[in-house]
Amino acid sequence: MAFSERIARLKSSLIREILAAAQRPEVMSFAGGLPAEPMLPKVEWDEMPAALSQYGMSEGEPALREAIAAEARRLGVPCDASQVLVTCGSQQALDLASKLFIDPGTEILLEAPTYLAALQSFQLFGADCLTVPQEADGPDLAVLRERLQQHKPAFAYLIPTFQNPSAVRYSEAKRDAVAALLDEFQVTLIEDEPYRELVFDQADATPIVSRLKRASWIYTGTLSKTLLPGLRVGFLIATPDLFPYLLRLKQAADLHTNRIGQWQALQWLGTDKYRAHLAELRDFYRLRRDAMQVALEEHFSDLATWQVPQGGLFFWLTLKHKQDTRQLLAAAMAEQVAFMPGEPFFVDPEANPGYLRLNFSHVPPEKLSEGLRRLAAVIRRAQGVC
Repeated sequence: MAFSERIARLKSSLIREILAAAQRPEVMSFAGGLPAEPMLPKVEWDEMPAALSQYGMSEGEPALREAIAAEARRLGVPCDASQVLVTCGSQQALDLASKLFIDPGTEILLEAPTYLAALQSFQLFGADCLTVPQEADGPDLAVLRERLQQHKPAFAYLIPTFQNPSAVRYSEAKRDAVAALLDEFQVTLIEDEPYRELVFDQADATPIVSRLKRASWIYTGTLSKTLLPGLRVGFLIATPDLFPYLLRLKQAADLHTNRIGQWQALQWLGTDKYRAHLAELRDFYRLRRDAMQVALEEHFSDLATWQVPQGGLFFWLTLKHKQDTRQLLAAAMAEQVAFMPGEPFFVDPEANPGYLRLNFSHVPPEKLSEGLRRLAAVIRRAQGVC
């Protein structure tokens, strides 16, 4: 059977495979970025207009686009509703961007590590991925400048607010510097911010796109982490030079995002009840973050180092004794524990052993310590430590 040449680059998603294997109720899963089920809000459908069962606009529901644009302007993103495209989760935004920019051999710029599903999409279309190491407050600026001087990437894909997987939040200084460099070298920015609202302190940082003066940009977000992931409602906002092409790609992909999910999203976005829900969500996740920090100190202090995340859903651990954490999966699952190995978050997994991403939102605090104890024991056994 004759497939397209890109099928040779098609990779399965390790995280989706782990999540499928971790569906059993007895498994304590630290693997996925799953919202806590007790915090999924109850939704009502009685008032939904019957007309929403019909086909809709490819751009998205006009009222929802207006609401998304209003929230983005509140963050400092310069836009109006005509620049908003409602997508099937923010993952579709990455697929559309891949189709817009990438041919086999196209150079793009990524953080190291970076979001696994974005990497999967970019590599499927044949991108040549250039990477910039992450520091505690954002990318290594010297390496970033070097990459931009020596190459002409089609775009830079960055996650500056509670990055997945590292949980790094760029400092204000790094945001300004990154924007200045992208403007200087005229490189398009794709800024992905699914975790912005899950912040556990009072500090804030406006998006990098709000600081750009010359470069084109795409800004993406989602309601999957703060409302209901099953709705599959996300969005992108793009500069006018890019938007028409993204819209046509959306039309070719699926005609439009489901209108029923869009209607439900509109009942929440920008409302007082949504702001109250976000406040409760932050308090809830802050407690789970703190509980995981205590358990990690108890069970992992001799095994790994980490930074306490100031937002998002993950801890990012660096093992003191490097080993390929993918080789620990079977033993962990035998102990009814799932986790996400760190190697697949790198362009070159084999050259980057010894990292784990642990989600703190999904496992209840009363089970969390036991789950981490079991995982630590698996690592000790693999390292030959009693």
